[in-house]
Amino acid sequence: MPQVLVHNQEEQIPAVINRLTGSAPQFAQAFALSRDLRVECYRLPGVDLLPEERGTLMCLPVSDDSFSMQLAYMLEDEEGALAVCLHFYPEFFQQWPLALFEKEAAIRLEHSTDFELRLDNVSSSLLVQIMEQPPRDMSTALQGMEQAFHLLRKALEQVSCPFAPCPVPACRFLAHDSEREKIFKARSILDAHYDEKLTIKSLARKVAMNECYLKKGFKTLTGCTIHEYIATRRIASARHMLQVEGRPVTEVAARLGYSSISHFSTAFKKATGLKPCELLA
Repeated sequence: MPQVLVHNQEEQIPAVINRLTGSAPQFAQAFALSRDLRVECYRLPGVDLLPEERGTLMCLPVSDDSFSMQLAYMLEDEEGALAVCLHFYPEFFQQWPLALFEKEAAIRLEHSTDFELRLDNVSSSLLVQIMEQPPRDMSTALQGMEQAFHLLRKALEQVSCPFAPCPVPACRFLAHDSEREKIFKARSILDAHYDEKLTIKSLARKVAMNECYLKKGFKTLTGCTIHEYIATRRIASARHMLQVEGRPVTEVAARLGYSSISHFSTAFKKATGLKPCELLA
């Protein structure tokens, strides 16, 4: 019967987790769905705002005719942010002819490749189900394997057709003054509420704009994503409150909406190269 695995602290953090998060994650739990399929979860300190691209798929060659895959996504929960990694070991793929994978133009089995993925509602639901129901017996293990297989299939569909889910013309809509005004209105809302938890969905509703148009138009007109803009505004405000106003680190973190002091300190140092306390008079 599959069981929850004891984590070896000396184990290397999966490459896909490092690629996806760019931070120092903290191990949370791991369990095996089968001998060739393992799930690992990591807590992400210092991450209060998740990027728009929340997934990564890595193909890792083992030999000329063998490879593994690592699939990871970032999720929000009540404690902050979590990264979930699925390891598909070489034995998992040996049940199919290698020629099937060689037909995928995007995947190169002779060297490591990685792909950014969007996290849609179906994939998010599958991840939550996998984590909430670790295998207790053969039935739940088979259910978890089915969910993991479905998750991998959806990721491979994105790799094969990366632009299909978002059929938005290349920002031709910005030729209209009314559409540009919506983008500028969204930026004004972010300027006024960057210290609050705003989702792209709620922001799109406020400016009466399609989410995909909003993301593409915002990046085109401002030169950065919505996530990057909020993060930059938060750090700039933090510098002012620390260096000019002399506010304590705990107050600054709370006022800017960070879930903890450690999250704030990690984000601040990543952006500025300094610890928040180093700016205090």
